[in-house]
Amino acid sequence: MHEETSVRQFVVGDLQTNCYALISEGACLVVDPGAAGARIAQQLKDVRVVGIVATHGHHDHVCGVAALKRATDAPFLIGWADAQRAQRAIEISSHVFDVSELGLEDAPMPDRELHEGDEICVGNETLRVIETPGHTEGGIVLLGDGVAFVGDTLFAGSCGRTDLVGGDPEEMMRTLRRLKRAIPPATVLLCGHGPDTTMEQELATN
Repeated sequence: MHEETSVRQFVVGDLQTNCYALISEGACLVVDPGAAGARIAQQLKDVRVVGIVATHGHHDHVCGVAALKRATDAPFLIGWADAQRAQRAIEISSHVFDVSELGLEDAPMPDRELHEGDEICVGNETLRVIETPGHTEGGIVLLGDGVAFVGDTLFAGSCGRTDLVGGDPEEMMRTLRRLKRAIPPATVLLCGHGPDTTMEQELATN
């Protein structure tokens, strides 16, 4: 990343989801606003939110999108295969999690569906989309210069669970093999939950 670029982190929601704000030249891309869209908007009043992207369609990553979009009028982006999942996130999650009293709101229809190789530009930064099915059908990783937003595909010492609706352990293994080749070892991995890590660390220990 360029020297003037920064990343802010917010831990939000019932599952302690990591939301990130990538800020470059006063422009901001919010990644995975969890269920705290209005709160995040308040925290980002000093920058111009130019996009909201979800790494996948689970409730703990997308249920803040609608509120953040109302507050900022920024477009919503998500992997094409999870677009409908995000619009039914509460119903789908209710089969596993007790979300009935959390005041959640499904994601709106996306303004842009993302595909393999697409690019998202924020100020001086460019993120490339890598499709990463396994945790869900439409999961994505956003790979930038020295940093990657990996959502729930990869964690420090583990990977995303595959036992939820849309999960597939064989797809996850294929995805992880691809990421070994696609992400340079020195890249910082910003995960959907828990601490960040590096690709070098995960190649050595995960």
